[in-house]
Amino acid sequence: MMTVDGSAVVSGKSMLVVLCLAAGTIVGELIRIEKGFEKFGEWLKEKTGNSGDKEFVNAFVTASLTVCIGAMAIVGAIQDGIMGDYSTLAVKAVLDFIIVAVMTSSLGKGSAFSAIPVFAFEGGITLFASLISPVMTEMAIAYLSLIGSVLIFCVGVNLVWGKTIRVANMLPAILFAVIAAYLPWGF
Repeated sequence: MMTVDGSAVVSGKSMLVVLCLAAGTIVGELIRIEKGFEKFGEWLKEKTGNSGDKEFVNAFVTASLTVCIGAMAIVGAIQDGIMGDYSTLAVKAVLDFIIVAVMTSSLGKGSAFSAIPVFAFEGGITLFASLISPVMTEMAIAYLSLIGSVLIFCVGVNLVWGKTIRVANMLPAILFAVIAAYLPWGF
C-alpha cells in the first residue's frame, strides 16, 4: 500500500484492500472457515490425547494462521509451482520452525500441529500455481502478497489483544485479490 516515490511516501491500493477484505470476509463468514479450523483443532486435541488442554485449539488456530497466511507462504508456494524454485519455502520453513517453537512455549502444544494446515495450504497453492502458471502475472502476485500482509497484521492484532478478529474467515480475500489483478479497471 505504501511506496516511496523519490522523496515522498505515496499510498495506494486502499480500495483494493477494502473490497477484497470485505468480499473475502463475507464469503468466509458464510462458509465458516474459522469454525472449520476450530473443529479440526478439537478433533486433533482428542486424537492426540490433549483433551485436558484448554488452550490447545486456540494455540493451533493462532499458530496455523500465523504461519499460513504470510506473504512468504503464498509467494513462495507460487514460485515453487510456477518456476520450481522452492528456496523461499525452504527459508520460510526454518522461520516457521522458530516461530512455532516460540508459540508452543507460550501458547501450548496445539501450536506444533500447525504443520498440518501449512502443508495443506502451501501444497495446495503450489499445485494450483502449477496449473495456472501460464496466466499468473506479477500484479496478481503483488495483490496477493498485499492482502496476505494485511491478514498477518490481523493475526498480530489477535496475538496482542486476544482473539478479536476471525482471521480465518478472511482468507477468501486472497482469492479476490488475484481476481482483481485481472479486472480491466485498476484499483
